[in-house]
Amino acid sequence: MYLLGYDIGSSSVKACLVEVESGKIIAQDFFPKVEMQIIAKKQGWAEQEPESWWANLKLAHESVLKQSGVSGEEIKAIGISWQMHGLVLVDKNKKILRPSIIWCDSRAVPYGEKAFESIGKEKCLTHLLNSPGNFTAAKLAWVKENEPHIYEQIDKFMLPGDYIGMKLTGDTVTTIEGLSEGIFWDFKKNTLSEEIMNYFGFDPGFIPEIKPAFGIQGTVSASAAKELRLKEGTPVCYRAGDQPNNALSLNVLNPGEVASTAGTSGVVYGVLGQINYDRLSRVNTFAHVNHTREQTRLGVLLCINGTGILNSWIKRNIVSQEVSYNDMNNIASLSPIGSKGISIIPFGNGAERILENKEIGCSIHGINFNIHNQSDIIRAAQEGIVFSFQYGIEIMAEMGMNIHIIRAGNANMFLSPVFRQTLASISGTLIELYNTDGAAGAAKGAGIGAGIYASGKEAFASLEKLAVIEPEEREKIQYQEAYERWKNRIRE
Repeated sequence: MYLLGYDIGSSSVKACLVEVESGKIIAQDFFPKVEMQIIAKKQGWAEQEPESWWANLKLAHESVLKQSGVSGEEIKAIGISWQMHGLVLVDKNKKILRPSIIWCDSRAVPYGEKAFESIGKEKCLTHLLNSPGNFTAAKLAWVKENEPHIYEQIDKFMLPGDYIGMKLTGDTVTTIEGLSEGIFWDFKKNTLSEEIMNYFGFDPGFIPEIKPAFGIQGTVSASAAKELRLKEGTPVCYRAGDQPNNALSLNVLNPGEVASTAGTSGVVYGVLGQINYDRLSRVNTFAHVNHTREQTRLGVLLCINGTGILNSWIKRNIVSQEVSYNDMNNIASLSPIGSKGISIIPFGNGAERILENKEIGCSIHGINFNIHNQSDIIRAAQEGIVFSFQYGIEIMAEMGMNIHIIRAGNANMFLSPVFRQTLASISGTLIELYNTDGAAGAAKGAGIGAGIYASGKEAFASLEKLAVIEPEEREKIQYQEAYERWKNRIRE
């Protein structure tokens, strides 16, 4: 008996097959093997053809079936994860009306900002927990004003994962989690936001049927079963955006638990058990996968643009091209805590939300030509990234989140002993590292939704813990001094 997970990214589409009994990944693959095309007709625009997601899903799906030798009859449930905040539009015949406006497209910023002012900042934050910003609702408003010939044909709008669900089942459905990431959900009233719908003049009929994130959302249609060699009637039992799903894949479901990633950009995603928000809108708050009208489970999302991209810049420009990232991690460890007084501000990859959308750039402070060397610069870069994470974690604490554990995949910056030890020590939090990914999380989410697993605890019992990093209490003062110095320098 097997579970199937799909992860619809902007770079590739992944498929993963998980064996129910062992919880182990049997096969996984992704397509295309080069990054998927992003259409940019104008500066700041980013679109993708939804049909390309489906085409690459079929390739990844076929590969995992071939690798594993598993037949479609043996797959008992399907789960879906997707790139957040995208907009997909279909007509009454479920035909795509235009390319999807995806997460990194910035054209709708003025529409969200105007709504924030017009509806009222206090009302938006208390009810939506966010500014309308550049999210799905604002993107739909852009289409309404700039492409009225498209807008008048709309039957339903969807998020990218909802589109994949439609291709699998023939049904257009969504979830509270999906609506919240599009800024359509009123958390105070526990319903669709009348303020957003009325302000933008959206037809409530555009909203697909709302289903739970876990549970039967539809079954594989005859046509999809034929295309994918699946059994007709196989249930689709789970769907979620990529960051909530990444948290699920790390078994982060309860208040005080945090999932983190540290690739080109970095994410700290913590679970909050009460309705709250940041008054300065420096973090985003959405419904978590296990949020219901009866149980508050919010995902507070902190994104740092300048994360691994700073480390890669250091590699390209400060060290030799022959030096690997592992070598850089070893070199960084030669420098003491605090990098002998060097501080690096890592915000060189655009405006940062935690700084209220200011773009202060990357800067290096405190270099002394007589005492500093390569190891100090590399360590200062890694510490600077960690300190930006901690800066955001303190915002989460202001919102009432008592963080007691951080879980992360054993990848990217978390492969660095300096990075992970600094994060554990400055946050005072235990860090656990695992080998998992979003597609595997979606597969296990389907197992929960189908009732094959009784709980998240059972679904992730087989999750392999690779390492545990505890705070260094003896060096706590040194870490704190370095962090305070870093904070003072971002205020200079």
